[in-house]
Amino acid sequence: MSSERPIRADLGRPETPAEAAERKAEASRLHRSRQTVRNLLASLLVCGLAVLVLVLIVPRNDSPRVFDVDYRAVAAEAQHDFTQPLVAPEVPESWRSNAAEIRTGADKVTEWYTGFVIYDGDQAQGFVGMSQGLNANDTWALQKLAGRSQTGEITVGGVQWREFDATHLSPEEAGNTRYALISEIDGSLFVVYGSHDPEQVRLLAERIAAAG
Repeated sequence: MSSERPIRADLGRPETPAEAAERKAEASRLHRSRQTVRNLLASLLVCGLAVLVLVLIVPRNDSPRVFDVDYRAVAAEAQHDFTQPLVAPEVPESWRSNAAEIRTGADKVTEWYTGFVIYDGDQAQGFVGMSQGLNANDTWALQKLAGRSQTGEITVGGVQWREFDATHLSPEEAGNTRYALISEIDGSLFVVYGSHDPEQVRLLAERIAAAG
């Protein structure tokens, strides 16, 4: 039996013991590297499957979000800090409050704000809001309307209101103050405004006058 070492094709001669050791070490390193990659891929696969299972079993609500802030409860809670009554008017069942809070701006005016989204089923159709200035003046009120000019006067709920009609603008141009009314009731300055139908703003003004 021959004791001669085999000739390595890439060397054209038998490899030395050092070269053999180096070759075996490299083969071992490559094996470990491939094993690490396989383990990593297996871990990623397991994690992906776990996420998929969670997505499938966790219930989701894809219906449009319907706001329903209890603005009356917020007003009752905040009333303890004020002598002037915070108005929380009755509104139609299709209206849902999306915000109700006391605000104080840089002008130091304290405001009781309530906003309503008007729904038809679960589809939002418009917005109306009221800002009750507790220590407010005309400057504060007009700032709410981006400095728009008064276009007339109207009596709503037995109260005389200044009218700011920008319905000639698109809802996108006019924003949430496309139509607005301003009046002082029992020492508070009210700004009532909406994004679409003036009738909805007048309805809210009427309910405010009745509650004031």
